[in-house]
Amino acid sequence: MTFKKLTAAAAGACLALSLILSPAAMAADSAQATSQASSDTDLINEVMQYVEKYNLTGADKDALIRAAIDGMVDSLDDPYSQYFSSDESKELQSQLALDYVGIGVQLVYAGNELYIEQVMAGSPAESAGLKRGDTILKINGVKISDIEGDTLSGKADTKVTLLIQRNGTSKTYTVKRSEIAYPSVTGKIVGPKIAYISLNGFTEDSDEEFAAVLKNMRASGMKSMILDLRNNGGGYMDSAYNIASQFIDKGIMMYTADNTGVLTPVTITNGSKMDVPVIILTNEYTASASEALTGALHDNELATVVGTKTFGKARIQSLLDLSDGGLLKLTTERYLTPDKVDFNHIGLTPDIEIKDDAAQIITALQLAGMKSIEAAGDNHILDVNGFAFSGNVGLVKQGGSVYASSRILSALVEGDLTWDAKNKKVIVAAGSGKSFGFSVSSKEALYQNGETYIALNAFKKKFPALAWSYNKTQNRLTVSVKS
Repeated sequence: MTFKKLTAAAAGACLALSLILSPAAMAADSAQATSQASSDTDLINEVMQYVEKYNLTGADKDALIRAAIDGMVDSLDDPYSQYFSSDESKELQSQLALDYVGIGVQLVYAGNELYIEQVMAGSPAESAGLKRGDTILKINGVKISDIEGDTLSGKADTKVTLLIQRNGTSKTYTVKRSEIAYPSVTGKIVGPKIAYISLNGFTEDSDEEFAAVLKNMRASGMKSMILDLRNNGGGYMDSAYNIASQFIDKGIMMYTADNTGVLTPVTITNGSKMDVPVIILTNEYTASASEALTGALHDNELATVVGTKTFGKARIQSLLDLSDGGLLKLTTERYLTPDKVDFNHIGLTPDIEIKDDAAQIITALQLAGMKSIEAAGDNHILDVNGFAFSGNVGLVKQGGSVYASSRILSALVEGDLTWDAKNKKVIVAAGSGKSFGFSVSSKEALYQNGETYIALNAFKKKFPALAWSYNKTQNRLTVSVKS
């Protein structure tokens, strides 16, 4: 029997593996508890036999065993501990490897719309002709508003039919599902030697993949790095440790404590020193092993964190292989950041708090040294200096005016944004200390679904450095600022 340690953002979510205890140590622990375990097992078997033999409505032995196991685990009142049958454990391993069956798209549900934010290269969706920004109206003939659960996933080689709206025109696409291996690490140079690395999860190979991407970024002359950990729900903790070792030459990655309560430092002694500025992007789905990496780099003063507060999962689970081919996932440790911060159920607070995806990437690029930024897209997609990112520019057309997200505009001019709810006014404070207001009553601003938008003509009058253009044919807005 093997014994593995892991972390998870939530029950059933991505998991993280860190350490393996030796079989000899496990055998010693098992032998010590044999006498007591034998007596306890006899009692469980005795109850099961009575239920099987005398229960009025009958009983299924396998169901009784599963109920007993689930009952034991549920009694721990721990959302991260769970029993997986043999079949369920295979699905778990696929989650760990970021493997799934689908069509290869990343979706966003906003208001009453479901649209495609990203199409994976080489995916069935790309082959079928689906594009970023497409709105999904129906799946297999069913309206989006009437759909429950994930209907895009399914068995490999089966087909799904989508009714898509693009540029005001509707068209039906049929896409064949296939096995998708979601990349755990991607990287590209996005500006004046600025490396953008997206870490989507911590698989068993993520550390090696990260090292290869980092090598390519260095070869391209990387002078700063944006490390995107948004929507990263965790993964193998040993991969997180090895990736942290690419930044920290020597120091503490985190502290752990088991049921004795004794804090033990997890140290890095033979790592590499990161010699460029690093900006980490986080959101509320940055969890578990990705929080461990964020805390390690932040507390070692190696990174500035931009985004929103993280998920808040500072507990480590262990995977135990069982005799039936299943797995027991059991919480065995808690962990703290190098500054001994226990953020469980709280989350890590970023250095610069920004809610909007697009504003986050714009701010990160500015911190990384980008002087001229051009953001383009509509209310579904975002391109920054020609590179695709998650988010959108918040394009709204109303009353003959063109509006953009106030968060985007404020980020472009490096201002501070506030909403005056009493007077229904958007306030942007410039770096000079001056503040400018845009009111809803004057139609200089809009307030829709909890978000604010500013008329571009009104914004340019107060921030002349802004340039903008709108392509009606393509329904594409471009806004830019040069410093």
